[in-house]
Amino acid sequence: MNKNVIYIAVALLIGLGVGWFVFSNDDNSAAEHSHNETAENQMWTCSMHPQIMQPEPGDCPICGMDLIPAEAGAVGLAINEFRMTENALALANVQTTIVGNSLVDEDDTISLSGKIAQNDDLNSVQASYFDGRIERLNVTYEGQQVNRGQLLATIYAPNLVAAQQELITASSLKESQPALYNAVRNKLKNWKLTDNQIDAIESSGTVRENFPIYATVSGTVTEVMAAQGDYIKAGQPIAKLSNLSTVWADFDAYENQLEQFQTGQEISVTSNAYPNREFEAQISFIDPILDTQTRTVTVRATLQNRDGLLKPGMFVSGEIEGTSNVGQDDLTIPASAVMWTGERSLVYVKTNPNEPVFEMREVTLGNRNGEFFTVQSGLESGDEIVTNGTFTVDAAAQLQGKKSMMNQGKKQASEMPMSQMKMEFTENFQKQFKKALKPYLQMKDALVASDVSQVSAFAKATSTSLKSADIKSLGSMEQSHIKKSIEMLDAIAANDILENQRDHFVILNENMVPIAINVNGTDEMLYVQKCSMANNNKGAVWLSAEKDIHNPYYGDAMLTCGSVIEEIK
Repeated sequence: MNKNVIYIAVALLIGLGVGWFVFSNDDNSAAEHSHNETAENQMWTCSMHPQIMQPEPGDCPICGMDLIPAEAGAVGLAINEFRMTENALALANVQTTIVGNSLVDEDDTISLSGKIAQNDDLNSVQASYFDGRIERLNVTYEGQQVNRGQLLATIYAPNLVAAQQELITASSLKESQPALYNAVRNKLKNWKLTDNQIDAIESSGTVRENFPIYATVSGTVTEVMAAQGDYIKAGQPIAKLSNLSTVWADFDAYENQLEQFQTGQEISVTSNAYPNREFEAQISFIDPILDTQTRTVTVRATLQNRDGLLKPGMFVSGEIEGTSNVGQDDLTIPASAVMWTGERSLVYVKTNPNEPVFEMREVTLGNRNGEFFTVQSGLESGDEIVTNGTFTVDAAAQLQGKKSMMNQGKKQASEMPMSQMKMEFTENFQKQFKKALKPYLQMKDALVASDVSQVSAFAKATSTSLKSADIKSLGSMEQSHIKKSIEMLDAIAANDILENQRDHFVILNENMVPIAINVNGTDEMLYVQKCSMANNNKGAVWLSAEKDIHNPYYGDAMLTCGSVIEEIK
C-alpha cells in the first residue's frame, strides 16, 4: 500500500516537471517573438532633430547625438499636422468644441468694451483777456473743483493801467465828450471787466495795478496751462475745465458689427467699480471713420454723471440687443477659438478624434453675435476645433516646424531680422514692459543654471507684470506679440520639466525680443544673443544684460555657445 502511494507521488512530480519545461519554452518563444516584432516596428529619432527617423539605434546624421526611441504613432501624419502629448494638453487646459449650428445665444446680446471719457461738448478753456504777468494763480492742480465766478488768477497788466488812467480822465469829460467816455468804458468791457469794477475805478479815481480773472463756467480742472510768474498774452489759456455732470462711454465695435448699431439705440453700461449697478444710456455717435489698425469704429454713449461716480479713464462694458442675421444653416464658433494676425483669421482643428493631432486652418468669418462668430468658409459641420489654449497649441506647431500663426506665408523668425519688425507702443506700456524685463532676465539666468523652480517663479513674475499693462489701445500685431508672450510665460511657469521650459522659451523670445527692440530706451544696455544650434538647428535668441554669452538653452552643456547679434541701447 505504501509502495503504491510512493509510485503515484513520484509519477505526479515527474509529470509536473515535464509540463513546466514544455510550456516555459513556449512562453519564452512567444515573448521573444513579441519582442522581436516590437523591435522591428520601433523607430529611432534625435531629440534635437525630430525629423530624423531611423529603424535602428545609432547616431544622428546631423549633430551626432545618440538616437532615442520615437514615440509610437509619431509617423504617418500629414505635412501640416502635428501631435501633442496628453500631459501637455492637460497642463495647458486645452479644450475643444464640435463645430455646428445653434451655438449663438438666444438673447442675441452684443458685448462691447470701452472707456469713460470727458464730454468734449462741455469742456472749456479759461484764458486771459489781456497781456500781463500772473502775480497769483489760484488754480494749481488737476481735479480741482471750480465754480462760476470763482477767482482763478490775479494779473499785473500794464495796458490796463493806462486804460484806467484814460477812464479817470474821460469821466471828467463825460458831459462834454460822452462819445469818448463811452469808448473808454467799452474798451475795459472788452477786457472782461464788469460794470461794477469799472464804476469802482471811476468813483475812486485810483489806478489798480493787479486785476482778477474769474471763472466763466463751473467744472473740474483737467489741465493747468500756466504757472505763477508767467508772462501771458491776451487769449492765452490758463486752465482747462471739464463739466463731468455728463460723460462719454467710448466703445470699440468691429466693422462686421456695424450694421447692428444705430443712433438712439439703448445700451446698458457696467463698470468694474460698480459691478452691481447698470447705467442706462443711448448711442449718441457712431464714428464715420474706421481705425485701419484695429479695424474698429468708435460707438459712443452719453451718460448722466451728476453723482460723479464715473471717472474718465474707467474701463466699462456695454451690452446691446443685436439684430442677428444668423440662419439655421450657418456655422458658428466661439470667439475664443479664433486667432487674428491682422489679415487672417485662424483656428486649430483636431484632425483625429481619438488622438491629440492638430492642424492649423484659415477661416473666413461673418458677423459676431455675443461671444460667437459665424463662419463663411474654412470649416464644416462636425469639425472639432480648439476653443481654449489656442496659443499653446500654436506654440507646439511652431516648435515642430509646422504652419502656425506667426510663420504661415512669412519668413521664419530666425530668418527675418527682428529690427525690421516695426511696432509702436504707448508710453505707459513701455514703462510696464521695462519693469517686466527684470524678472525676465532673472528667468534667463535660472535657465542657464538649469534651476526649474526658479525658472517657474520668475516666469510667473514676468507674466504678472505684463498682464497689468493696458494693451487695448495698441495695434493688432503688438497685441498679438504681447498675448503670446504672456501665454508662453504661463506655460513656462506651469511646467516642471526643464526641456519643456526651454522649448517655450524659444517662442517667448520670438515675441519678447521684437518688443524690446521697439521700446524707446531701456534702463540698461541689452544684448540680443543667438544660439544657432538651438530650436532644432533653426536658431533661437534671447535677451541678456551682459555681453558675455551664457546660453539658457543648454546651460553647462554648451554654456558659451552663441553670439551677440544686436545691441539695444
